[in-house]
Amino acid sequence: MWPSVRVGDPEPTGALARLIGMRTWRGVRIICVGVVLLLAAACARDGSGSGDDGPGGSGGDSGPADPNGVMLRVEHVGGFVASAARLTRVPIVTIYADGRVITEGPQIAIYPGPALPNLQQQRIPLDEVDRLIGQARAAGVGSAVDLGRPSVTDMPSTRITVSSATGTEVLEAYALSEGGQGAGGLTEAQRNARTELQKLITVLTDLAGTLGPDVVEAAKPYQAEAVAAVAIPWQADDNGIAAPPEVAWPGPALPGSPPSTGLDQGCVDVRGAEATALLGAAAKANARTPWTSGGKRWLVSLRPLLPDEAGCADLSVD
Repeated sequence: MWPSVRVGDPEPTGALARLIGMRTWRGVRIICVGVVLLLAAACARDGSGSGDDGPGGSGGDSGPADPNGVMLRVEHVGGFVASAARLTRVPIVTIYADGRVITEGPQIAIYPGPALPNLQQQRIPLDEVDRLIGQARAAGVGSAVDLGRPSVTDMPSTRITVSSATGTEVLEAYALSEGGQGAGGLTEAQRNARTELQKLITVLTDLAGTLGPDVVEAAKPYQAEAVAAVAIPWQADDNGIAAPPEVAWPGPALPGSPPSTGLDQGCVDVRGAEATALLGAAAKANARTPWTSGGKRWLVSLRPLLPDEAGCADLSVD
């Protein structure tokens, strides 16, 4: 039974005072412990504690903390195509740690084609990023799946890259679209494994259909902050098509330096006000436009740089 002490009573002394003090400090300790537990619970709820749920907030496949970190990418590599085309081709789809998705939209089927690729940007919720990574793993990325090699030559490979808290995993399938169900040199199991990868790419290139239009932000043109320009001397077409009008090159002097050993193309990085001027001029040009720089004419392949790319050094012919 607690002793009764009323306001106005004489200050307690002796054993009664010691008892009240002991009870009071015990109460203080209980209150302090309660406050600490409440703070810990709050930290756990808002993610500020020691547990790391990553950018997706789901604690599953969260990967790079950098919003420009690549979580999932599908691209073509290699194949028998001109090195300039291999340097400047754009990934089929790239999904970033902050939910941005960049893809190449439909291209006009004319010759010469546009000077710039039709890059589109969307955004998806972060938990959907983790879910798509899970689908990529279910399709074979990160496993020892046997994809075989179809009996076709000079075709590109499809490379699928997944990044998460556990590291980066890469899967390559040679001639994935060309090595369909009717391709020779494949077993039934290998064909089925390739079919699963094809289904994955269909999922990733139709996110509105996959996740629902209410979940995926409407596509809009991707606004690049910098452009890599691969240049070779301009030459007239053998087919007699008239050359487009010349356009003065607004960027650093062409042709620049080869981005990789053994290439005969130069490359320059175009940034800032020069990039703005180049993108404006390129919107009115085409893939055969002669760009003039240093008193010469150049054929320039333009590659808008993606958020994770710094310049020509990031372009690859692999």
